[in-house]
Amino acid sequence: MNFKGIDIKIDTGAYTSSIHCKDIEEVDGVLCAIFLDESHPQFHGQKIEFTDYEITTVRSSNGIKDQRYEVQSNIRLFDKLYKISLTLNNREEMRFPVLLGRKFLSKKFIVDPELQDVSFLQSTHED
Repeated sequence: MNFKGIDIKIDTGAYTSSIHCKDIEEVDGVLCAIFLDESHPQFHGQKIEFTDYEITTVRSSNGIKDQRYEVQSNIRLFDKLYKISLTLNNREEMRFPVLLGRKFLSKKFIVDPELQDVSFLQSTHED
């Protein structure tokens, strides 16, 4: 994945991080999915493929357990590249296509709920 400027939501209540996809299927050892984000038409509908993935159990906020594919990727925040585990999930009802949970945030960031778009604003001032 090489998506830039994708909107994310920080969710300290969620354990795992997630990315909005549909048509998720495993074919001959390759995991294929379609990335969804209408606010970024250059990436919306783009097919992404993974050879490094596993199946994990995720518990939603209402307590229901769900089996999801989990992939490894990279994310750039504050001009630094981090490794991240993302579950593939249809986040159709959600406002943000990417959710960052505690597993990723721990020991890397302190979350200030009063602030918004800090990494994005920093990157636009550097251009």
